Amino acid sequence: MNTLLVVDSANVVGSVPDGWWRDRLGAAGRLRDRLAAYAAAGAPALFADAPEVVLVVEGAARGVAPVPGVRVEEAPGSGDDAIVAVVAGREPGRRCVVVTADRELRARVTALGAEVTGPSAVQA
Repeated sequence: MNTLLVVDSANVVGSVPDGWWRDRLGAAGRLRDRLAAYAAAGAPALFADAPEVVLVVEGAARGVAPVPGVRVEEAPGSGDDAIVAVVAGREPGRRCVVVTADRELRARVTALGAEVTGPSAVQA
């Protein structure tokens, strides 16, 4: 069973001051495309095999379409709550890594058995 990689889009996009705030949907789309390439390469920095990638988007970033290699989950409210739901809903025993720098979210997902890493793990 491959690893589940759950990416906090708002946190990862917001970690680089490149003007993302002018086009949140576009920034989320660019992140999605980088994640697709990362997954296709087998995500060598974190995994022995290609992970299942879930990009969680919220707010103005909703509307990003999934692409092969990246499933997109649109948070109806809090992105953090949606990420916790994805982590909690995974198959028992499945390795899960959440990409975020948000301390509160890190605490919530590690309590569910997930590992965490910072945004730099998935940035080019």
